[in-house]
Amino acid sequence: MPTLKLEPILLAASLLALSACAPAPLKAPLAAAPAPAAETKKPLLPNQELSAQTLYQYLVGEVALQRNQPELAAEALLDLAKTSRDPRLAKRATETAVQGRQANQAADAATLWQSLDPDSPQATQAAAALLLNSGRLSESRPYLEKIIAGESEGRANGFLHLNQMLARQRDRGAVLELVRDLAKPFPEVAEAHLAIAQAAWSAGKRDEALAELRQVESLRPGWDSAALFRGLVLQQTSASDALEFYRAFLHDYPKAKEVRLAYARLLVGEKQYRQARAEFQRVMDDAPNNPDVSFAIGLLAMQEGDLEAADSYLRQALGAGHKDRDMVRFYLGQVAEERKHMDEAAKWYNSVEQGEHYINARIRHAGLTAKQGKLDEARQQLQQIQVQNNQQRALLIQAEAQLLREARMFQTAFDVLDKGLEKLPNHPELLYDHAMAAEKLGKLEVMEKDLRHLIQLKPDNAHAYNALGYAFAERGTRLAEARELLEKATALAPQDAFIMDSLGWVYFRLGQHAKALELLRHALELSRDPEIAAHLGEVLWTQGQHDEARAVWQSALKRAPESEVLRNVMQKFK
Repeated sequence: MPTLKLEPILLAASLLALSACAPAPLKAPLAAAPAPAAETKKPLLPNQELSAQTLYQYLVGEVALQRNQPELAAEALLDLAKTSRDPRLAKRATETAVQGRQANQAADAATLWQSLDPDSPQATQAAAALLLNSGRLSESRPYLEKIIAGESEGRANGFLHLNQMLARQRDRGAVLELVRDLAKPFPEVAEAHLAIAQAAWSAGKRDEALAELRQVESLRPGWDSAALFRGLVLQQTSASDALEFYRAFLHDYPKAKEVRLAYARLLVGEKQYRQARAEFQRVMDDAPNNPDVSFAIGLLAMQEGDLEAADSYLRQALGAGHKDRDMVRFYLGQVAEERKHMDEAAKWYNSVEQGEHYINARIRHAGLTAKQGKLDEARQQLQQIQVQNNQQRALLIQAEAQLLREARMFQTAFDVLDKGLEKLPNHPELLYDHAMAAEKLGKLEVMEKDLRHLIQLKPDNAHAYNALGYAFAERGTRLAEARELLEKATALAPQDAFIMDSLGWVYFRLGQHAKALELLRHALELSRDPEIAAHLGEVLWTQGQHDEARAVWQSALKRAPESEVLRNVMQKFK
C-alpha cells in the first residue's frame, strides 16, 4: 500500500477545473434579467381620494415595516391595494412581502400588481418569478407566456432565463412539459430549443437534450453557450466524447475562448496536462493579461517539472492582479523550494498572510528549517503558530509528526500523534496517521484499534479499510478478512490506484496471480508510484516473466531513484 500523498498541484488544478467547468451562465435570475425599455404606457390610476382611512392603513403598513414586522406590513398594504386598486400600492406590497420572505403573500401581491398594470414588464416578471418561488408552477404559465411572447430579442432573452426561473421546481418532468409547450410556437428560435435541452437534461432525458442541441447548432452555428452546455452533457457520461466534441468545435470556431477554456479544464481533469497547457497558452496569446490563465499555465508547468516556466507564469499572475494573491505566493514558494532556492522559498512562504493558505505556508516554512538540520527549531515554529480551530491544530500535529518521520524518529512521531489524540480523540486524520505510526513500530494492535475506530466514525473512509486490509495482506495473515476489507475500499473508491494495488497484492498472497497482475497493471497505469511498480515487478518475477519485471523496476527507478522499496525488491531478486 503506497504512502498516501496529497499533491497540491493536482488539487489546485482540479479545483480550477471544477470551479469553471460549467457552461457560461445562461442566466441571470429573473430579478436581474435585462431591464425592459422604459414603460411606454403608464398604468391607469384609480379615481379615488386620499381618505383618512386610506392614509391610516398605509401608515400602519409602513410603521409595521419600520418595526421589523414585514408580515403585518405586507398584509396591510396588500389589503389596501385590493381596496384601492392602485398598482403603486400593489407594487409596494410585493416589495414588502419579498423583504419579509412571505412567499405566498408576495406572489399574491405581484399577481394583483400585474392585473392592475398589465403592460408593465416588471410586474409580469415579478408575478412569474414569485409564483414559481412559492411552487405554483401552473399559475405561473400565463405570465411566462407573456414574457416570451414579446418582440424577438425579448423572446430570446426570455428563453435564456427560463430554466433558471424554473430551477427550484421539484417536478422536473412537469418543468420539461411546460418548457416544451412554451417553445412550441417558436420552432425557428435557437434559444427555445436550448431551453428544452436544459429542461430535458434536468429531467434525466439526455438523448432528448442532445437532439435539441443538434437543432440549436443547425439554427445558430457556433454559439458558444450551446457548445458549452453540450460539452457538459457529454461529459456526464463520457469525458472522451466531450473532449472530441470540443476539439471539433474549436477546429471550426477557433476564436471561441470560453469553449477553449472549458476544453482546457477538462483536459486537466483527465490529467492530460501537456495538452491542457497548450490550450491555456492559446487563450493566453489572445488575452495576455488574464491572471487566471497565467496561474493555470503556471500550475501545469509545475506539474510537468518545468519550474522556470512555472515561476514566470505564477509571477505574471501575481503581477496581473490574481484575486487570491496568497495562493499564488504559496505556489511560488513551492516552485522555489523545488529549485533548491531555499531563501527565496522562505521569503514567499513568509509573505503569505493570515487566511486560507497561512497554516500551510507556515508548515512548509518549518519544513525548510528542518531540511537545514534545525529540527528542534522547526518543531518550535510549528508549536508557536496560533490556531483558530481544531482542524488547524490537527494539521500542525500531523506536520510535526511528518518532520519526525522524515528524520526517522518514528517513536517520537508516534508520541506526538498520541498526545494529539488525547486532545482530539475522534479526529479522522490524526487517527489515520497514529495508526500508520503504530504500524511502523510494530504496534499492530494499536494500529487495528485506531483504524476500526476510524471506520466506526467514518464508514465511507476508503483509506481506513485499505490500510487495515493491506496490513494483513503484507504480513500474510487473515487474508480472507484482508480481501473483504479491500473489496469494501474498492467499492468506495473504484479508481484509486493505491487501493487497487493493495487488492492486487492480497490476490497475490492468496495465490490468484492472474487477477493480481490485472489489478497491478491497471494501478500502475493510474499512478506511476514506485511501490506499485515494486509489487507488479515481484508478481511478474514469480511468474517467470523476469525481463518484464526488470523493465518495470528500471523504469520506476528512473522516476524515483531514492525509493527504498524499489531497491529492496530488486535486491531481493538480485
